[in-house]
Amino acid sequence: QLQASGGGLVQAGASLRLACVASGRAFTSYTVGWFRQAPEKEREFVATMKRTPDSTHYADSVKGRFTISRDNAKNTAYLQINSLKPEDTAVYYCAAQANRYPAVSPTSYGYWGQGTLVTVSS
Repeated sequence: QLQASGGGLVQAGASLRLACVASGRAFTSYTVGWFRQAPEKEREFVATMKRTPDSTHYADSVKGRFTISRDNAKNTAYLQINSLKPEDTAVYYCAAQANRYPAVSPTSYGYWGQGTLVTVSS
C-alpha cells in the first residue's frame, strides 16, 4: 500500500515536497515512480528511481526542477518540486513496481497511491 501526501495550494515559484509512504511490502526491492494527471489529460510520467539512489530518470519537462529521492529505512519516497508553475497543477501519484527500469508507462506499475493534489496559482 502506498500513501501520498504533501500537496496543496501554492503560488507560482514556490516549492513543495511530496512524500510517498509504503507499507506492507519490501520497499527496497521496488522501483518507485511519480506520475501526474492534470484535469482532462492523461496520466503522465514525472520521475522514477531505482532502489539504488544513483539511478534516477526524469521526464524532460521537469528536469532541473523536480528531484526524486527515497529513504529506504523509512519506506518513503519523495518528490521535491521547485519553481512551481501553473502548468504543474495536477494530482500527483506515486507508484511502485519490481519489473523494469526505467519505466515511464503507467501500465508498468502495479502499485499506486491515492494521489495528492498540487494546485499552483499564478
